[in-house]
Amino acid sequence: MIHVENLSKRYGERILFEDVSWHVKKRDRIGLTGPNGAGKTTLLKMLAGLEEPDHGSIRMATGTTIGYLPQDGIVHHGRTVRDEVLLAFEELLALKEEQHRLEESLAGASEEDADLARLLERYADVTDRFKERGGYEIDARVAAVLKGLGFSLADQERNTEEFSGGWQMRIALAKLLLARPNLLLMDEPTNHLDLPARNWLEEYLGDYPGSVVLVSHDRFFLDSTIKRITEVGLKTLTDYHGNYSKYVVEHQGRMERLRAAWKRQTDEIEKAEVFINRFRYTATKARQVQSRIKMLDKVERIEIPPERKKIRFRFPEAPRPGRVVLEAKGVRRAYDDNVVLRHVDLLIERGDRIALVGPNGAGKTTLMRILAGVDGPSEGIRREGHRVVLDYFAQDQAAELNPTRTVYEEMTASSPTTMVPMIRTILGGFLFEGDDVYKKVAVLSGGERNRLALASMLLRPSNVLLLDEPTNHLDLDSKDVLLEALAEYKGTLIFVSHDRYFVDRLAEKVIEVGGGEAPLYPGGYEDFIYWKKRRELGEDTPFPVTPLAARSQEEDGVASGALAATVAQASAASGAQAAGAAGGRSTAASGKTSKRGKAAKRKTSRSNGQPATSAPVDPMAPRLRQPGAQPERQVLERELKRMRKRLSELETRVSEAEQAVKDTEAEMASPGFYDDRARAAEAAEKHQKLMWEAGDLMGQWEALQAEVDERAARLAEITPSPAARGAR
Repeated sequence: MIHVENLSKRYGERILFEDVSWHVKKRDRIGLTGPNGAGKTTLLKMLAGLEEPDHGSIRMATGTTIGYLPQDGIVHHGRTVRDEVLLAFEELLALKEEQHRLEESLAGASEEDADLARLLERYADVTDRFKERGGYEIDARVAAVLKGLGFSLADQERNTEEFSGGWQMRIALAKLLLARPNLLLMDEPTNHLDLPARNWLEEYLGDYPGSVVLVSHDRFFLDSTIKRITEVGLKTLTDYHGNYSKYVVEHQGRMERLRAAWKRQTDEIEKAEVFINRFRYTATKARQVQSRIKMLDKVERIEIPPERKKIRFRFPEAPRPGRVVLEAKGVRRAYDDNVVLRHVDLLIERGDRIALVGPNGAGKTTLMRILAGVDGPSEGIRREGHRVVLDYFAQDQAAELNPTRTVYEEMTASSPTTMVPMIRTILGGFLFEGDDVYKKVAVLSGGERNRLALASMLLRPSNVLLLDEPTNHLDLDSKDVLLEALAEYKGTLIFVSHDRYFVDRLAEKVIEVGGGEAPLYPGGYEDFIYWKKRRELGEDTPFPVTPLAARSQEEDGVASGALAATVAQASAASGAQAAGAAGGRSTAASGKTSKRGKAAKRKTSRSNGQPATSAPVDPMAPRLRQPGAQPERQVLERELKRMRKRLSELETRVSEAEQAVKDTEAEMASPGFYDDRARAAEAAEKHQKLMWEAGDLMGQWEALQAEVDERAARLAEITPSPAARGAR
């Protein structure tokens, strides 16, 4: 679709691209990656025709249409949301308008009218074109896309100027997807999307008929949607086939080889320079000296990117809290007539790692602020446990920074003495390097302020962390720094994030906020999706319930006796809570020890040191399967789906490779081909290379097919027969 040839682009003395050739094929799924400032956005703009290269060309196939989504800066006004996105169908709407005009003309024409035949012919032509281009599907497509991106029916009738910047970008994304260009160019499309909208966009792009080139700092999104990674850096573009996770492995190997080659070359150059400097004025060595000088002039110097140090740090130690760190009982929060939370009960224990999920505007931030003690509930109580040291990172945390301080001074002001030596290391992990640490906070961009606020918070000792969108404005490297630090964090973690990879790595429980409720789901995000889908299908799938093991009073110090007595009951209640108990109450624990709670404690098995479960465990639950249980069907089904997709891709590549072999053989069989010996030798070498490639791909296909057959057989063994399912 697009061929980039000998492209060069520079800004002043800074060279972004130099003599670069690259291509985008039909149905390509390409992710651009590279350090900030490498030129990813510039490349997208050049492909979109918004910037011109200094040299070279960008050629497009006939009929190519391009849609470009920038990072931000798009504002809509003067129309409702629905009317605005309908502009994506400008040509179809023009046909529809002409269709109506023709209908009016035909209604007023008589059989004797000379123009009747012409009008009928034109009406038939317009109607056929309108139908072929999907004109009768406009309403359904608009409804599906707007719903997927989080717009309610009421939102669709609101004026666009009523929406914030993030929702403005969603409107722009909806228009782009509805227009269906041959080539989608998207710069950080997930920046303003919550998890449900991101999940929907992943599925939508999977079925998109055109090509997609995008920039994203969402690793899970890249893994789910991308089949080719193009690395932008060192003035060139380097392709890696596969998703982002595969790229990370291959890139690391390539960098190791590149650095080894650079070291060998550097050693050889140093030896030659030592020889030249030593014998430059020795007459008997003049020929050897000149030979080495000419050799050095011809050497193409290997460039390597600056090696970024692996940043690692630990949170400062904080006192050990009691078993229960936070409790909410009967919490209600309303803004006038808008009830955001309706009688929410939660009990959060020491060591919990909880992700709050739900669409934007559902009340996640409201619940976080109540748990953090920033806001009080309209009704109910919020209580902290014994020796809790809480730290809260808000979405607008950057507003609390002192604009008169430098970056380093702001970090030092909020840092305990023991963490001062780590300040420069942590700042480097969040992209503040060199003289950046001496910038005034007042001159930092919004993204830089957010990163500084997060880095500052990570210096303070705490045993309960509440983080509201901590990954906003972080690139992949900075996210990894934060992720590793939080993975090793010993305290209790409650967070909101729309980064699926981040949630998957950290969450051990999920609270779904929405509709005034906040049910708690045991397990990670994958488990949450699994149980949610099962209940949407009307299946009565039991939740696994794992009562807490007995803990001694000495371990818990002076923890509240009333709270400690409810802990065994809390886990038993979590299944009913997540299932949506009667009366609409989301309950993680009650204030009194019921008979049911006492029975659960009595049933706790001590024979093997493990607590007994008070409810059966669904063997298909992704992470919470009991030890020794059968491998769940869901995992096998997911692996089979992925492997069959890879199998299909290999079949396509084998077919392409075999066709390339045939084309080369046809070229070699043409009359007079061997008259040009250089051309013939080159073709023979190319033919041999293509043969090896086709054979290698066929070998991969055969190995993968055998593995698919083995997994399919295993799946058939553990899948109950229809008769067995009916009996159950």
